Amino acid sequence: MILPIGPLVNGAAIVAGGLLGLALHGRFPDRVRATMFHALGLSILLIGLKMALTGNAPLLVVMSMLAGAVAGEILDIERLMARAGDAVKAHLHSDNALFTDGLVTASVIFCTGTMAILGSFDEALKNDHTLLFAKAALDGSVALILATTHGAGVLLSCLPVALYEAALVYLGATAQGYFTPDRLTQLTAVGGLLIVAIGLNMLGLLKIRVANLLPAMVVAVVLAPWFG
Repeated sequence: MILPIGPLVNGAAIVAGGLLGLALHGRFPDRVRATMFHALGLSILLIGLKMALTGNAPLLVVMSMLAGAVAGEILDIERLMARAGDAVKAHLHSDNALFTDGLVTASVIFCTGTMAILGSFDEALKNDHTLLFAKAALDGSVALILATTHGAGVLLSCLPVALYEAALVYLGATAQGYFTPDRLTQLTAVGGLLIVAIGLNMLGLLKIRVANLLPAMVVAVVLAPWFG
């Protein structure tokens, strides 16, 4: 049994960054926190664009996004995540209106990046934790900023992130021949578009149900062999 060290460290970093963000919450004027949040949104938008432009099969991206959108809306993943967040919020007796949004936004940001996938596979295939440790440092910083505006919901994103990355570690160990560099490139392009959507949401330009687009990444993995 593989011990998913990287995912555990990543989850701990999110909690640490989130706790620091909560501690600093009252020390920043609203205008400073708002500008920091917009700066983070712009940064995430840039990262997503860079990821999306690495793809070399635009038709695969289009098909994955459309099929993923249909599947995600049928499953209504966003509503399921929101209900889970609301249940936790009620259990904790939180009065923060952004609690659930913080949980969902942080979870999607931390789960859809390339480093989560490649880092988990590196840990599974090479016993190399470098990428996930680097991601932990980045996620901790993002959690700090998000927690200053969205509160404790950001901390709880450590659970889906750690579980997701641990699942990828075990998947990588059992299906190491399937995820070729070319297929990972296509997956990165689709994931990049999801990151772009998050950035647009954070900037208040649109309100995209990003969680309902998550099945697009599964579709991309399925279609990738035909677009090698």
